[in-house]
Amino acid sequence: MVTRRADAERNIAAILEAGRQVLSADPAASVAEIAKAAGVGRVTLYGHFPSRESLVEAVLTHAVELADGVLEELRLDDVPAPEALDRLVGSSWDVLGQHSRLFVAADATLPGELIREHHAGPLRRVERLIARGRDEGSFRTDLPLPWLVSTFLAVLHTAAAEVEAGRLDRAAAGETLTRTLRSLLRAS
Repeated sequence: MVTRRADAERNIAAILEAGRQVLSADPAASVAEIAKAAGVGRVTLYGHFPSRESLVEAVLTHAVELADGVLEELRLDDVPAPEALDRLVGSSWDVLGQHSRLFVAADATLPGELIREHHAGPLRRVERLIARGRDEGSFRTDLPLPWLVSTFLAVLHTAAAEVEAGRLDRAAAGETLTRTLRSLLRAS
């Protein structure tokens, strides 16, 4: 019985990682393509994820957890808020840029509110940073904090969509995001 459980855990990990890679390459990839990349059969995949929606949601959760781990290492509280913003945007874009097509798949498959719920951890980090920047006098205070956090997320996702559509150069997107978000948050 223990071996079966370990096999199941390995299968789930393989499916999530394959899903992250395959959907990041092709947001319209089929469940069969993900199962093949994971080295499992469709029956096994469906045994863990009964629908494409549940699979995309689990892959999104996996990708956000990986991204949150990267962001945790930035030590944002050790530097002034504007510098922390630059670090956060740069790292967020690096991660989002790798997964922009995955987020296209998520946007096409999952309700917007569910996608936002999956970003709760990283968004708390953004909220703390903006609040600290406001306290330091570096960031604007004339707009509600929740609005600024939501706008931050929307701008990141819009950049990913623009890169995907070919309207924003991937190599220039990080700097474009940094300049946009600095301007958005700068105290007047």
